[in-house]
Amino acid sequence: MAGKKAAAAGTPAIAALTRARMAHTLHRYEHDPGETHFGAEAAAKLGVSGSEIFKTLVVDTGAGLAVAVVPVPAMLDLKAMAATVGVKKVVLADPAVAARSSGFVVGGISPIGQRTPLPTVIDQTAATLESMMVSAGRRGLQVRLAPTDLLALTQGRFAPIS
Repeated sequence: MAGKKAAAAGTPAIAALTRARMAHTLHRYEHDPGETHFGAEAAAKLGVSGSEIFKTLVVDTGAGLAVAVVPVPAMLDLKAMAATVGVKKVVLADPAVAARSSGFVVGGISPIGQRTPLPTVIDQTAATLESMMVSAGRRGLQVRLAPTDLLALTQGRFAPIS
């Protein structure tokens, strides 16, 4: 989805993709307000493999926040993430802190268009995919794009973090 239709989605993530003229498609689904496994819900409702959808996790490095983007079925390797960002230890950020920093609601945090740009690490498995999905900035809305485009938009890097 591009142009006016993409801008109509009304999230900073979609606005950033549109401004950058990056190819992408939006995928909507009806979010169940009682669901807390957001990535698994998106995969099931969109009928795609969980390994195609990546979750956005905000971590506290002790010196600030950073973003980890990992496949839905995978667990973030906190030690690997710490090593990648050059600190001794990282922990998952408090959800309220993650929401405040990113400007997105938990379960809809996108690595794209965050209020406060953060160092971003994308699991290296994404580099092997033709396309991937991440949150488009709200629950019930995913965006499919090329991993290299996500890398460029976030000024991130690929690393083995899951």
